[in-house]
Amino acid sequence: MPNDKLRSYLHFHVIVFIWGFTAVLGALISLDAVPLVWYRMLLASVFILLWIKWKKKKLRLAPKRVLVMLIAGVVIALHWLTFFGAIKVSNVSITLALLSTGAFFTSFLEPIFYKRKVIWYEILFGLIVMVGLYVIFRVETEYVLGILLALVSAFLSAVFSLINGKLAKQEDASVISFYELLTGTGAITIYLLILNFFGGGSGGFSADFFSVSAADWGYLLILASVCTAYAFIASVAVMRHLSPYTIMLTINLEPVYGILLAFWIFGSEEKMAPGFYYGAVIILTTVILNGFLKTKRKIRRQRKANF
Repeated sequence: MPNDKLRSYLHFHVIVFIWGFTAVLGALISLDAVPLVWYRMLLASVFILLWIKWKKKKLRLAPKRVLVMLIAGVVIALHWLTFFGAIKVSNVSITLALLSTGAFFTSFLEPIFYKRKVIWYEILFGLIVMVGLYVIFRVETEYVLGILLALVSAFLSAVFSLINGKLAKQEDASVISFYELLTGTGAITIYLLILNFFGGGSGGFSADFFSVSAADWGYLLILASVCTAYAFIASVAVMRHLSPYTIMLTINLEPVYGILLAFWIFGSEEKMAPGFYYGAVIILTTVILNGFLKTKRKIRRQRKANF
């Protein structure tokens, strides 16, 4: 058992490192955000379908879950569109630092989704995060659009995680992912077809849309298989052996891994003003502290319930 936990812990660090690498791949791929996300979701759907068939899982869903899953698929598509859009108009460091605010959006949305009271320190931490955001906004004025897109992406990731939190208790995780990714692909396809019919052919499916370089195909395959299908399926397996606190602490390393990777690969392109790093440290430290207190609170409640 200890060996299983150690292997799971090390494996989970690899998975979080892969998630951090996703942003770097988004910067390396020359495609715009819309075709990038369309290809990612389509290819990942195929890879997860192959996994489902190999494991002989059932693809049937309860009819009442279908609508929720369709909404979740659109939300994850919008999340990735704004995520990669932020990378394209700013850089990896800005996007990942701001994406970590998703934990706070979750804290404020949880009372609505799960009908619980707002915890006092969540409001305090939310105010501290706003201070960190203010520091970043002040020093990185040229990246305002990227910052706003990253914040929208963080909000959408919080909404998606809360929807999935409920779905995961009722359906198989890989089946949920397959339908959500397929729905996201379908939603973007409809959007592109509308552009074709009403936009005079510009911005929709075109020869340029399907003109993908060999390098981009290689990056897209890594993004869809390793960073999406594999990372998701593997994370579900290893989380069974880890405590909530370990999971929370490790996930918060994603922006750290991603920013370090981006700085190593892109060099001076990722170098920011000192104020950005001060703001990012304020946000990350507050997110970790919030997760620590929430985990302690959850453990305390479980102990009381056992007695």
